[in-house]
Amino acid sequence: MGVVTVPVTLAEALTANSNDHRRITAAFTARTGLAWHTVTPAEYGRGTRLSVVIPARNTAYSLPAVLEALTRQHTAATIEVIAVDDASTDATPDLLTTHPRIDQAVRLETPCGAAAARNVGVHLATGDTIVFLDADMVLPPHVLADIAARARHNTILTGFRHNVPYQAGPDGHPVVPAGEPALEADHRVRWTPPAGVPMFYTGQVYPQPFVGRPLHDTQDFLHLGHGRMYHDWDLPRMVVTALVAVPRRVFLDIGGFDDSFGAGWGAEDTHLGAALIAHGCNVIPLRQARGWHLDPPNADAVWKVKLAGAVSRVALYRQLCEQPAPTGRAADLAERAESLLRKAATLR
Repeated sequence: MGVVTVPVTLAEALTANSNDHRRITAAFTARTGLAWHTVTPAEYGRGTRLSVVIPARNTAYSLPAVLEALTRQHTAATIEVIAVDDASTDATPDLLTTHPRIDQAVRLETPCGAAAARNVGVHLATGDTIVFLDADMVLPPHVLADIAARARHNTILTGFRHNVPYQAGPDGHPVVPAGEPALEADHRVRWTPPAGVPMFYTGQVYPQPFVGRPLHDTQDFLHLGHGRMYHDWDLPRMVVTALVAVPRRVFLDIGGFDDSFGAGWGAEDTHLGAALIAHGCNVIPLRQARGWHLDPPNADAVWKVKLAGAVSRVALYRQLCEQPAPTGRAADLAERAESLLRKAATLR
């Protein structure tokens, strides 16, 4: 009788994977003469194909600035921009229809959530590397060159975000600060957890406030392999889809984002990170790849709604971690995306 192979759970697969990315960063420096975290000249991305996938729901307040920033990217890479409107009720569809930087845009019939919208975008994409970009993230001109020059078949390249409180300018659009966003504004770089409050992911409670530095203290996430933790943080949580680049082939093979998360906020990008890591990808930060994250006019109300569902979504993530690590699911992702596209409207 043959040996029965028991599928390895996603949680078990994570403990088997290192995140020692030094061979990748060293090879890049040897090939280009550039340090890994150096702002990249445009020509270094030549020959790379990036697909920027933007999910959008009621983001008319921020989209003009986001799209204009994409038109100003200095890169020799081939770039396509694909936007998926998640049944917005504001002017978002009109903006996506008319803006020249958009290559493809579709509008889903009913709200499905950012995870499903991103799946549809990747299904439509043709690039070798997918850059997930939120519809409220404004990028400095070098960021796509930074990503294009370093993208590989087995890397998750994480960027960072600097939240900007909403302030309307003379044109009615939010004011975007000049210069470069601050790296330390991202919670993966400078983290100040509250005292006496259970953390969402681990339930840890800290008796005193402190300043944590996940990026620095883990040596660019190097020490988070094999399921290791930094306080409440682990490697999958470093994958934040406000700005992250992933290999399209691997994304398709794991079936993309899990649709079980549905509409709402939180944990779907953590699960994506876990699935990609289990597939053998390294998570490598790009400290120079930082964007302005534009808060909506009603930011307090929006965050209240988001946080209300966070606990249940983290619980779903934990359940999915006890299931087999996803693989061989490209056909399933295509079927789910096509099902949504059959009812979707083509905007551009």
